[in-house]
Amino acid sequence: MKYLLSLVIVCTLIINPLNTLAEELILAGGCFWCLEHDLESLKGINFVKSGYSGGDLQNPSYENHDGHQEVVLVDYDSKLVSLPEILRLYLRNIDPLDGKGQFCDRGDSYRPVIFFKDSIEEIDAKNAILSASNELRVPLEKISVELKSKGQFWLAEEYHQNFAERNELKYKFYRFSCGRDQRLDKLWGNNARSTNLWAE
Repeated sequence: MKYLLSLVIVCTLIINPLNTLAEELILAGGCFWCLEHDLESLKGINFVKSGYSGGDLQNPSYENHDGHQEVVLVDYDSKLVSLPEILRLYLRNIDPLDGKGQFCDRGDSYRPVIFFKDSIEEIDAKNAILSASNELRVPLEKISVELKSKGQFWLAEEYHQNFAERNELKYKFYRFSCGRDQRLDKLWGNNARSTNLWAE
């Protein structure tokens, strides 16, 4: 039995090595189409999926996800990219000063939230928020990104996955008309959407 278990573990590593080294992070930052697209290009990210989290409603859908935020599940290889690096890119792709929604999307579903699984992730999130506050030269209390204990992730409908790739024109029109990049450029300047080190 001991040898059988060892064989199963070895086979799992050979067949699916990414998942054995993967970490997961759940982030909310407005439209999940945009956040998915913004994060998946980072080296070390295995994949990003759109979904819902943060609420109590079971089996939420796009039509009814009351109490949940639109989120992305980021699956990443911690040997290639660190949580602080992902959080830096995340924060520079949202408006952390707006706790009532993001860009043209308003309401609870679109609030920025970092979901943490343990105290280490919570500390990393707090440090990232402090760095964002320093870079933006605003008091810490002006940063409106909520930190919340990680709950269940519900996968969004298939037509929401990889939306930017599968619906390029519609995605670009939405992103422009929502004013996302215009606001990011005004807020973050040259560091908008970038992985540059924090400017403090």
